[in-house]
Amino acid sequence: MTDLTQGSLRRHVWTMALPMMIGMFVQSLYLFVDLYFVSDLGAEAIAAVSAAGNLMLLIMALTQMLNVGCVALIARYTGAREHQNANIVFQQAMLMGMALALLTLVLGFSLSGLYMHLLTADPAVQQAQQFLLAYLPGLALMFVSTAIAAALRAVGIVKPAMQVQLITVLLNIVLAPVLIAGWGTGFPLGVFGAGLASSLSVTVGVLLLWRYFLNSDHSVLQIPKQWRFDDKVWRQIAAIGVPAGGEFALIFIFTAFVYWVIKDFGTATQAAFGIGNRILQAFMMPAMAISFALPAIVGQNFGAGQAARVRQSFRIGMQQMAWVMVLLFILSQLMAHSLIALFSDDPRVLAEGELFMRIISLNCLSAVLVFSCSGLFQGLGNTWPSLASSCLRVFIFILPVFWLSGRSDFSPAMVWYCSAASVLLQGLCSCYLVRWQLRSKLTGLQGLA
Repeated sequence: MTDLTQGSLRRHVWTMALPMMIGMFVQSLYLFVDLYFVSDLGAEAIAAVSAAGNLMLLIMALTQMLNVGCVALIARYTGAREHQNANIVFQQAMLMGMALALLTLVLGFSLSGLYMHLLTADPAVQQAQQFLLAYLPGLALMFVSTAIAAALRAVGIVKPAMQVQLITVLLNIVLAPVLIAGWGTGFPLGVFGAGLASSLSVTVGVLLLWRYFLNSDHSVLQIPKQWRFDDKVWRQIAAIGVPAGGEFALIFIFTAFVYWVIKDFGTATQAAFGIGNRILQAFMMPAMAISFALPAIVGQNFGAGQAARVRQSFRIGMQQMAWVMVLLFILSQLMAHSLIALFSDDPRVLAEGELFMRIISLNCLSAVLVFSCSGLFQGLGNTWPSLASSCLRVFIFILPVFWLSGRSDFSPAMVWYCSAASVLLQGLCSCYLVRWQLRSKLTGLQGLA
C-alpha cells in the first residue's frame, strides 16, 4: 500500500501514471499487432478488424464502470483508514467482474451477427464477425483483470498490472503471425486468428495477475473465505461507476455513428478511420494515464479530509497533461503520413488517413481539459458531471453531421472538423462543472485543508 495523503503530489502523479502509461500503450498494441499482420489481407480485412474492434469501446464502458467505482470507494476508505470496508468493496468488485464476463459471452455470441450487419454494408467487411467471435473470450476476461488491477491501483500499486500487460502483448506478437498468417504451421486463420491470438494472450495475462495477487502482501486487500453477494456494495460501485461507464458507451455510440455515416465513402475511408483512430488513441494515452492516476490520489486525500491537496492534485495533473499533449500534437502534425504508412500502402487509405489525423489531432489539446476534469470527478466520487459533458459532446456532434450528410458536397473532412469542435466544447463544459464540484464537495473540508 502507498499512502498518497503524504509527500509530493507531482511525484505521486508520475509514480502512478508512468507504469499505467506503459501498460495502456502495451494494451493498445493488441490491435496494432493485429492490424499490422492483417494489412497483408487487404483494405477490407483492415476495415473488418477495426469495425469489430469498435465493440471493445462498449466493453470498456462496462469495465470503466467497475474500474471507477472500485478505485473511488477503495481509495476513499483507504485514506480514511477503513480497511475492512475497502476489502469488502474489492470482494464485491470481483463478483461483479465475473458476472459481467459471463454476460459478455452470452450476449456477444448471440448478437455478433446483428452488430456487424448494422455497422457496415460491405459483405467483405462482414468477415469481421469471425474476428469478433474469436476475440469475445478475451473481452470477457477483461472484467476480471479490471477488478484486480483497479483494487491494486486504489491502494497505490500499479506496476504489476503494467508488467503483466507487457507479457501478454509480447505473447500476442508471437501468436499473431502464427495464427493469422500461418507462420510455422501452414494453416493461416486470417482475421479469426487475429482475434484468437488476443484472447489467448488476455487469458494468460489474467492468470498471471491473479497469481501475483495471491502471492503478494498488500496490507488492505484479502481473499474472502466465502464469496457472498452484497447488493448494497454493488449499488455503491454502480452509483459512481455507471456514469463513467456511460462515457465510454457514448464513445462507442459516437464511433459506431462515424462508421455508419462514412460507409458510403467506401472501404478505404473506413480503413483510414480505423487506423488513424488507433494511432490517436495511443497518442492520448499519456493524458489518460495521468487522468487514471488522479482518482486514487484525489480519493485518498478526499477521504483523509485534505481539501488543499485535492485542489493541488487537479492543478498538477492538468499541467503535466498539457506539456505532454502539446508535444504529441506537434508529432501527429509532422508525421501523419508516415504513421498511416506503417499499416497500409493503399494510396486512398494514406490520403484519407493523413487528412483524418491532421484534423482530429486537434483533440490532443482539448483532451487536457476533458481528462483532468474526469480524473477529479472520479476521485470525488461523483461522475455524473463528466457524463453530462460527454452527452453534450455527442449531441453537438451528431446533429450537425447528420444534417451535413444530406448535402451534395458532404465529405469526411466535415465529420472530422465537427468532431474536433465537439471535444473542445466538452472540455470547456467540464471545466465549468469542476468549479461547481470543488465548491460543493470541499466546503466542509476547508477547516482540514
